[in-house]
Amino acid sequence: MNEVLKAIQDRRSTRGFNDVQLTDGQLKALIDAALAAPSARNSQMWHFSVVQNRELLDEFSRDFASLMAKDAPGSAPAADRLFYHAPTVIFISRPAECDNSFVEVDCGIACENIALAAQGLGLGSVIVGLPKKVFLSDRGAHYCAKFGFPEGYCFSIAIAIGNNTVTKEAHPIGEGKVNLVL
Repeated sequence: MNEVLKAIQDRRSTRGFNDVQLTDGQLKALIDAALAAPSARNSQMWHFSVVQNRELLDEFSRDFASLMAKDAPGSAPAADRLFYHAPTVIFISRPAECDNSFVEVDCGIACENIALAAQGLGLGSVIVGLPKKVFLSDRGAHYCAKFGFPEGYCFSIAIAIGNNTVTKEAHPIGEGKVNLVL
C-alpha cells in the first residue's frame, strides 16, 4: 500500500504518551509538514507554537480541569486527560480578526498534516479543540503570551504528539457518508 494511504489508515488518536521528548529531527519534520499545508489564496494565516515545557502544559491542563469542574461538577475530566501527558503540544493560532472565511479550515488542514507526519515518523498524536475553553477564560491572555501567539491572534486547534503508550482499534465508519454522482 502507498505510504501516505497507509499512514491515513493506520493513524489513531493517541490517549497515552510516555515522557520521551521528540528529537530535533522529528520536530523539524513536523513543522515542515505543517508549513507545507495548503491554505486559501496561499494566505498562510496561522502560527505554530510548539510547547514542550512540562510545567506550563500541566498548569494549562489544571486550569482546563478547573473550568470544566465549574461547568459540570462531579463529571469534569482529570487534568491529565487534556493532553494525555504528551511531551509536545503544538498550538495553532490565527488572526482573531480577518476577512478569510477559510482560516479555521486552513488551520485544520495544517493540523492534519502534522498528524499524518507524526504517524509516518512512528509517533502518536491526538488533535484537541478543548483548549479553546481555557483561551476564552480570564487566563487566556496569560497563555497566549506564554505560548508566543502573535499580537491579535487567537487559538484555533492543537495537537499533542509523542511516543504512544496505548493503541486502539480503528473507529467504525458510518454508513451513508458518501454519494457518488456520475
